[in-house]
Amino acid sequence: MAAPIKVLVTGAAGQIGYSIVQQIASGHVFGNKPLSLILLDIPPMMEVLEGVVFELMDCAFPLLHEVIPTTKEEEAFKDIDVAFLVGAMPRKEGMERKDLLAANVKIFKSQGSALDKYAKKTCKVLVVGNPANTNAFICAKYAPSIPSRNISAMTRLDHNRAMAQVAVKAGVPITHVKNVVIWGNHSSTQFPDVRHAMVNKNGQWVDAYSAAGGDTWFKTDFIPLIQKRGAEIIKKRKLSSAMSAAKAACDHMHDWFNGTAEGAFVSMAIPSDGSYGIPEGIMYSFPVKIDAASQQWQIVQNLPIDDWAKEKMMITLKELQDEAQEALRACEA
Repeated sequence: MAAPIKVLVTGAAGQIGYSIVQQIASGHVFGNKPLSLILLDIPPMMEVLEGVVFELMDCAFPLLHEVIPTTKEEEAFKDIDVAFLVGAMPRKEGMERKDLLAANVKIFKSQGSALDKYAKKTCKVLVVGNPANTNAFICAKYAPSIPSRNISAMTRLDHNRAMAQVAVKAGVPITHVKNVVIWGNHSSTQFPDVRHAMVNKNGQWVDAYSAAGGDTWFKTDFIPLIQKRGAEIIKKRKLSSAMSAAKAACDHMHDWFNGTAEGAFVSMAIPSDGSYGIPEGIMYSFPVKIDAASQQWQIVQNLPIDDWAKEKMMITLKELQDEAQEALRACEA
């Protein structure tokens, strides 16, 4: 039997972690490969974590080779192949992102250092804990031995939300939508873009922008709906997104390992290489295609961007630059 893939989930006793581990263990993410799951949380959550281990055992997943609960970073990060960095203070009703940043950035400084010291240098890392882009930026800074392109942040939740709204508006199944784009930050400044998207109507791929309602719908209804969806869910549930966030994290990692479909792209927050005028190193969400053989992403190039869209892209860039500076100051304090 092949050696198990060593997968770390931090914050595994929390709501998102609880949903993620089930999807990973089922084979949804990595396919028919044996798995070793390492579950990290803070010491007060150890008993809850043990309950999660019991449940995973009781599910009798054929692919699950072992489950290791721990509260120690040096044990959790040792020789891992994949990391889902979920553990962070969740956003609550009335909280601003700057409140989250101050609370969470030092967690990701510590975890970046642990990645650098203990993880395999080929490890693929997804930051889910908010503010995700900036936490990933800090994580990468403190993990210099891990290639920066192996560290990403999750905007797949926004991407999935956008696809779902296009499907509803165009009157097609979700499987008949492709190539929406989330530009920038996983925040209310993000620019969800459907002007490159397609929908399948009556067996033909057609322009989603027109099929979903054109400019008025796009600018008046769609963009603010996606930008504010997370806050709306908090208002309704009194808790941040969990089930949908877990599904999006698993979608992100599934495509990273298995590649994107022919002619399709997805959104990932990754270190910019200068594409579309975004300065190098900024953890910015782009449309990407992923090669299944190499498991390497490439930014989709030469999408037409008009002045209005460019302005939206620069607004979210400015927020990311400001957040990065604030995070660096917090790390040095």
